[in-house]
Amino acid sequence: MAGVAGAACSSNVLFRSREMGKHEASMAQYNGLRPVENMQMAPVGSKPSGSISSPAPKLRAIRAVVSQTVSAPKREKDPRKRVVVTGMGLVSVFGSDINTFYNKLLEGESGISLIDRFDASSFSVRFAGQIRDFSSKGYIDGKNDRRLDDCWRYCLVAGKRALVDANLGSEVLENMDRTRIGVLVGTGMGGLSAFSSGVESLVQKGYKKMSPFFIPYSITNMGSALLAIDTGLMGPNYSISTACATANYCLYSAANHIRRGEADIMVAGGTEAAVMPTGVGGFIACRALSQRNEHPEKASRPWDKSRDGFVMGEGSGVLIMESLEHAMKRGANIIAEYLGGAVNCDAHHMTDPRSDGLGVSTCIAKSLVDAGVSPEEVNYINAHATSTLAGDLAEVNAIKKVFKDTSEIKMNGTKSMIGHGLGAAGGLEAIATIKAINTGWLHPTINQDNIEPDVTIDTVPNVKKQHEVNVAISNSFGFGGHNSVVVLGPFTP
Repeated sequence: MAGVAGAACSSNVLFRSREMGKHEASMAQYNGLRPVENMQMAPVGSKPSGSISSPAPKLRAIRAVVSQTVSAPKREKDPRKRVVVTGMGLVSVFGSDINTFYNKLLEGESGISLIDRFDASSFSVRFAGQIRDFSSKGYIDGKNDRRLDDCWRYCLVAGKRALVDANLGSEVLENMDRTRIGVLVGTGMGGLSAFSSGVESLVQKGYKKMSPFFIPYSITNMGSALLAIDTGLMGPNYSISTACATANYCLYSAANHIRRGEADIMVAGGTEAAVMPTGVGGFIACRALSQRNEHPEKASRPWDKSRDGFVMGEGSGVLIMESLEHAMKRGANIIAEYLGGAVNCDAHHMTDPRSDGLGVSTCIAKSLVDAGVSPEEVNYINAHATSTLAGDLAEVNAIKKVFKDTSEIKMNGTKSMIGHGLGAAGGLEAIATIKAINTGWLHPTINQDNIEPDVTIDTVPNVKKQHEVNVAISNSFGFGGHNSVVVLGPFTP
């Protein structure tokens, strides 16, 4: 569910039609982990019966120009429109403490291990970035905690921890105008466990045995809704679901609510809990996952020649985004500044990336324009880098189109250690990016044993590096060709 439009699972999956009398899906054609340049397109006009995805069309001529430099960039000066980050919260494979999370990343520790949440012994992929020993104590009452899908549990804990980190605990919020505080936490998959359990009850016992919480705990907007209900936040509230670009889309949209004067504060990010039979089985069916069952800690290896697919992860990453004016008035601790962002679509194929990389490179260039930043100012990229053959190189090629001189740029892949958090990935990676800005240290990309020769940018291989971040971008891409980039930097008054 993520890619540089398909980095997670760039597949052309063709299913046999039901008229053939087959109820099970079969992989009639698969291009998912092949390099982009080797993908074979079906003849124009051909369409297998029962196809869920038409063959990737030939690239159409698209009138778009990727600027190599941004002339006279001007950053926002209006404190009502400048957006700063005043709090962060997460739930991750390394726990829920921000400093512990980033220290583990700096150490190059892998959070990937064999799945023990369910019996995966019959699955061809038996490992993931599974969260263990998660506790919601102090954040969710016991009765609701037992009912909730993990997707919403992660969201509530990460969101409330972010509010506390921003000095916006319940007592403080009671004395604020909560109609000016919104929530925008998205998810790619939603309450997948709640949905799967409901369907199982329907099939095995009939509709009368389905839980009354089946619908509300399955739909994707419930994370934002529950967080608002618990905290009384009455501002803009909804969710975005753009596969693995979800969290970045939420950050971008949240910032624009503030810029337009519709909110003073937005609680924004992503959440996901798909490490369960339906989620793992579904991605196995896409043939997008690494199959290194014997050495799971070495499975996620962005840009390495021996990469064989991505590794599933889970969790939640949430930022408190606030207008500079509002943050200064309440004396908030400003952690970083959101400078800008952009979202767009490849408009090419459901899962396959554009071979010319136009969608991604245009998205990066537009994010810099929105931020008032020139390409020369960017010296750190937290890459989408899912560890798939096609997606990793497509992203690098797009980056090179925008940044002609990459000698000063360092680029790393957080997913090499925590796996692919799907809809939560951008939130977790935004936090890693902000910690890099704050600490002056970049975490390594682990499992870099034999890097692709086309990857000439410094990927911070295997060992952390000290690096003063001037301007950073964080990329997230998803099925459907959804591209998203956010631009972050140190706060300067």
